[in-house]
Order: sequence, then structure tokens, then C-alpha cells
Amino acid sequence: MIDARLDLKRRERLGMVEAVWGEHKTAEQIITILERFSAADELGLVTRVSPEKADAVLAALPAVKAHAHARCLTLGELPAPPPGPPPVAVLSGGSSDRSVVAEATLALSCHGIAVDPLMDVGVAGLHRLLDQLPRLESAVVLIACAGMEGALPTVLAGLVPQPIIGVPVSVGYGISQGGRTALEGMLASCAPGLTVVNIDNGYGAAMAALRMLRNR
Repeated sequence: MIDARLDLKRRERLGMVEAVWGEHKTAEQIITILERFSAADELGLVTRVSPEKADAVLAALPAVKAHAHARCLTLGELPAPPPGPPPVAVLSGGSSDRSVVAEATLALSCHGIAVDPLMDVGVAGLHRLLDQLPRLESAVVLIACAGMEGALPTVLAGLVPQPIIGVPVSVGYGISQGGRTALEGMLASCAPGLTVVNIDNGYGAAMAALRMLRNR
């Protein structure tokens, strides 16, 4: 038995599917939850799933798809995005931010939103970011993921006019404190209008972007 109260009306109410936090659930709990999503004809998305747990779920539910880089599972067909340039660009300071970028990308894909991922454009080599500015012009919303001191969203917000969502990532030496330094740096940014979500919260950043897109 499982006491989870699934929000099967979230799509109707908010325009977004429910995501289930998988890190502190057993494989058996995840299996039961996904079966309930399937019975309700709703797309299932489970975040923060370890490889071992994912293997156990896939053994019981072969229709489930594992997204290893995102550490997520989905059950059900992802909607095809409409034609045209991707409305969201997701940038990373370095390749170590890949899992957060992948989580944000997958969460948007679950809603039929195409994403343009730009990896490894951190400010330690500022030319890498400057070279990509023309590529960003067609994006409506930008998500910037960065660890260490978390400077990427601030620099980006001083260069381009779009809404920017900063995601602090738990990458960095000692004083980075598992992403706390990046979080505080983004919150203290002097760039006006920068939105910041919690550490490693690619899903939350994706849903903030979705809300921005839906209310244009």
C-alpha cells in the first residue's frame, strides 16, 4: 500500500503534469505510483531516481523509459513540440551541470516544449558565452545552470533582455558548500529581474519557464 495522494488534476488546473520525487521512495512505491498515472491516462514523471532503483522499476514496468542523464523516469508518450525555434534555451556553466540541464530539458519536453541546450559556456572562458549570444536571440526564456560561484546567470542577465532563471548547482570546491555559494551569489545578483530557484532544481526552473511561456 502507498499513501501518496496524486495530483491528477494538476494539468487541468495549472497546465502542467505532476512530477513525483523519487529519491526517498522505494522502487515498489514508484511502480505503484506510475501504475496509477497510467490507469488515469496521465503522463508519469519521476525525478531523482538512482540507477539501481530505475532498473527495478523497468523490470516491473517495461514501458517505462529511463532518462539516465536526468536521473528521471517517464511513463507515457511525450508530446511532440510544435515546429519552429525552441522557445527555451538551457545553458550550463560546465559539463558537470549536465544532470540539472537534462532534468530541466526533460521536464519541458513532458509539456511539448522544445529546448536548445548550450553546454559549457561558463564565465571562466567568457568568450564561450559571447560566441553563443546570436544563438540565444530566438529563445523566449533562458535557464542558466551554474555551480562554483554561480556567476553565469548574472553575466547573462547583463547581456540579453529575456527572462532568465538561475539554477545553482551543487558543484565546486570546499567553500562552494554543495551549491550554497552559487545560490547566495545568484540571490545577491546586481542584475535586475533575475529569477532564482533552489539548488539543483532543474524541474522547478522548467516549470517557472513554462508559466512564463503560458502567460505571454
